[in-house]
Amino acid sequence: MDDNVVIRTTARVLMPFMMVFGLYVIFHGEGGPGGGFQGGVILASAFVLYTLVHGIQASTAIVPKRTTDVLAAAGVLLYAGVGVWCLVRGGNFLDYYALMHAPHDPGAAQALGMTLVELGVGMTVAAVMITLFREFAES
Repeated sequence: MDDNVVIRTTARVLMPFMMVFGLYVIFHGEGGPGGGFQGGVILASAFVLYTLVHGIQASTAIVPKRTTDVLAAAGVLLYAGVGVWCLVRGGNFLDYYALMHAPHDPGAAQALGMTLVELGVGMTVAAVMITLFREFAES
């Protein structure tokens, strides 16, 4: 693909939009269609596009394997951490109302909890999808 200017330019133009759309889907998943899983797959697809255009070595330089390992674990910890924090605050696991002290707007507590959970899911899904693609591409 090094000599194909059209494909490289198209990928360079599309990738930022793909990443922004993936983040949009993650952060607006509590109020509309989408969420962490769908947004994580969209983010990972931007990485797949970059890898197909520039090669596995260039993509590994951009997103090292260690980074995907840390992101996958951090996403699971964020998801579980929200649930444990709800337990510590006296609620049930993932009882988002327990996140805020006497919330004046219970919807805000629920939106915060869902957004954090969706972010954790999105981080984990993106990292795992990148890892799976990378493993298949290297074999």
